[in-house]
This record gives sequence, C-alpha cells and structure tokens, in this order.
Amino acid sequence: MEYFAGLDVSLRSCAVCIVDAKGKVMRERELPCEVGTIADCLNSFGYPIERVGFEAGTLSQHLFYGLTSEGFDVVCMEARQVNAALSAMRNKTDKNDARGIAHVLRTGWFSPVHMKSREAHGVRALLSTRKALLSKTIDLANEVRGLLKIFGLRLPKTVQHGSFDELVRPMIEMDEVLGTA
Repeated sequence: MEYFAGLDVSLRSCAVCIVDAKGKVMRERELPCEVGTIADCLNSFGYPIERVGFEAGTLSQHLFYGLTSEGFDVVCMEARQVNAALSAMRNKTDKNDARGIAHVLRTGWFSPVHMKSREAHGVRALLSTRKALLSKTIDLANEVRGLLKIFGLRLPKTVQHGSFDELVRPMIEMDEVLGTA
C-alpha cells in the first residue's frame, strides 16, 4: 500500500497528515516546524511513505532540502493550485489543510515547483544584502550632506567610495554642535 504525507507549514508549527492510496487518514499530528522532528514523525509511521508534499512558502527550501536529505521523496506544490483545491473545504484549520494537501498529493493534481539550489539562494542573499547595505550607505551620506548644508558646509558632488569619513570628519570636528550630532 502507498502512503502520502501532507504538511501544512507555518512559521512555528507544522500539521502532518498521512493518508493511504485510498484516502484513509492514517495519522495526524501537530509538530514544531523542524526538519528533524518532522522526519522522526514520518519515520516512526512504520510504513514507507511514497511522497511528502507541502505548498510553496517561505520555509519551502529549508524543508525541501532537509527532508530530501532524510531520504524522503519531497514535492513542493504550486501554492495557488493547492489554495484552489483547499478553498472548497468548509473548516479552514491547519489539520484540515494538511489532510487536503495529502489528498492532492495522493491524486496527483498538482504542479511541482522548481526548487532552486542552496548555492543560488546564497548568491541571491549576498546580492540583496549588498544592495541593502549600499542603499543604507547612500541614505546616510545624503543625511550627513543635508546636515552639513545647514551649517554652510558643502561637500564635493562626488566623494570617492570609502573616503567619505576622511573628508567629512574634519569638517564636523570644526563645529562643536556638529561634532555632538
């Protein structure tokens, strides 16, 4: 007999529902949303689980690679399709959503989402962090420029990257109020 596990994932908790090939609910649990805890629950079921599935979300990549490394066949499903399938349900609870996800997984009526590699997410995190830092640096430099203008001090239009502090600090230290600010 084949068994399918549906996960309804939220930030802190995860509802797990395991159904058989006929749709009979075999196990339902509410767990902390940790890969090890979920894997232990699935492994303790006693029968091999054909596929584990959940809808795409913020923890998808973490769960996908974590559960895959634990030896499970994991599918991340298109969130809009899962939402459309679950919208017909009367009671919207995590437990019922996990059950619905397990049934969607069992029937095969879903589109899997491509899961980017950890390396791709690492590069993306590096680029977005760099962009945020650069933006904050520019905002801070413009704030200091505006503050200096009030006191009649004008900076050159362009300041070499990394030399802003060397140029501005002597100007600020000339005035006691600016030095305090």
